[in-house]
Amino acid sequence: MNIEKELYKRSESKCELSGTTEDLRIYAVPKSPNSGLESHILISQICLEQIEDLSLMDPNHWRCLNESMWSEVPAVQVIAWRMLNRLKNEGWPQDLLDMLYLDDETLAWAKADGDGEEDSDAIKHMDSNGVQLKAGDAVVLIKDLDVKGANFTAKRGTAVRNISLVHDNPEHIEGRVNGQHIVILTKFVKKS
Repeated sequence: MNIEKELYKRSESKCELSGTTEDLRIYAVPKSPNSGLESHILISQICLEQIEDLSLMDPNHWRCLNESMWSEVPAVQVIAWRMLNRLKNEGWPQDLLDMLYLDDETLAWAKADGDGEEDSDAIKHMDSNGVQLKAGDAVVLIKDLDVKGANFTAKRGTAVRNISLVHDNPEHIEGRVNGQHIVILTKFVKKS
């Protein structure tokens, strides 16, 4: 039997990542230690385009990984791990990565293309205690802050949930306090 027939049989004629049945393609997972069926998955054209061109990435499309990451097929696990790593700054993918278990051989394959490596030049947002902040974290203010242009003081101890990071400035985060979207200096917060 050829690979295409085997893939359609294994996947029940569905994208092994998103579950869609339309516009399916065979995808050879890069850096595979295996050949043949074990190194291929059946995916939709939409998934393929976003895997190959990061500028087309739609984070919400990849919420499908919440289910497909549990596949017993190592090639599917590898792509799920790689895509979650690419999206981990969104917040929710990090939660899925924390739950995803890959055996040593599969994890080595997943990391083989460099997706899992930390960029040493990447901007890191650190709280007042030196703990790295991520998008979606909750923080607590460690001092009273006068909010410019909003005529109120954000009190010490105020919780700010679901923060977002200012990508070009490691000293700034954004969040909501008293219904106002404000920019906060990282030196005035601690991760909760």
